[in-house]
Amino acid sequence: MTFSATTVLVLALIAAVIFAIGIWAYSTANRLDRLHVRSDQSWAALDAALARRAVVARSVGVAMAGPMSDPALTEQAALLTALADRAERVSRADRETVENQLSAALSGIDIAKLRPQQVAELADAEARVLIARRFHNDAVRDTLALRTRRPVRILHLGGTAPLPTYFEITERATPAASTGLVVDTTRTSARVVLLDEQERVLLMRGNDPQTPDISFWFTVGGGVEPGESLRAAAVREVFEETGHIADPATLRGPIWRRVAVFPFNGELIRAEELFFALRVRGYEPHAGSMTAWERRSISGNKWCTPADIVALDQLGETVYPYHLEELLAEAVEVASGGPDPEVRSIR
Repeated sequence: MTFSATTVLVLALIAAVIFAIGIWAYSTANRLDRLHVRSDQSWAALDAALARRAVVARSVGVAMAGPMSDPALTEQAALLTALADRAERVSRADRETVENQLSAALSGIDIAKLRPQQVAELADAEARVLIARRFHNDAVRDTLALRTRRPVRILHLGGTAPLPTYFEITERATPAASTGLVVDTTRTSARVVLLDEQERVLLMRGNDPQTPDISFWFTVGGGVEPGESLRAAAVREVFEETGHIADPATLRGPIWRRVAVFPFNGELIRAEELFFALRVRGYEPHAGSMTAWERRSISGNKWCTPADIVALDQLGETVYPYHLEELLAEAVEVASGGPDPEVRSIR
């Protein structure tokens, strides 16, 4: 039995299509498995952050219910303690409701009556919940985006794993007791550890407009605009501050996250900073399209080795994040094609 050349070609094309579909299905299933693992890990991190907030809320409640407290404050403390206890024991189905009730109770606290250490612990606990919730919801979004595609559903590539769900709780602004300023809890920043061929990092030199004589250094990056993704914000900031047009696909990470509360231009800002790593060819940075605030607060830039960073610190010009000279090796490894590490907190 012989086959014509046309028949052989058709059979070869069919085999190639089947092979391509198989490769796609295999890679998609693997990707879904990784996304499910990411969703599970992000929920575990969020659960831990919520548990820590409950512990801090209980300690605040105990402090408020002192022997000299007035009846109204004692009642508020009892409600706070009860909600914190319930948040630790409630089922996943009712978790959002109880955590929102706890958020509302925390919003009603006059933190001017708390010790500064308790204010700091509460601010840190809420910031960690904020970041963990956003990471979890990002993981859920990415998983659902792939799981709900028609070919994926038809081929049952998601297996029997349940669909992950979003977790929504209220975010709020926390007044700073010592200054009367408002801490902005919604500011998220995308930052980039920009590395050249010599493994130097590009740092920007800046200052607070209200204290122009005090300089500090920081990595490229800035606040995420409404509706903008972290990766898009990172690419935009690299262009605005250095003139380099980066391909979003070349960004590695996020690799680190940093929560910082700092004064700037008369306001107290709480920033959740998420760091990417990016390798580029060395170039002379120039402003691509700086905002008015950036033009006022950024005064220079420099490609820095770890030794340069130490020297800047010794001159009294603080470098952010702290201990960047020790962190650079990790960023270099990731930017050079090493495996993406789990996002971890830095100072």
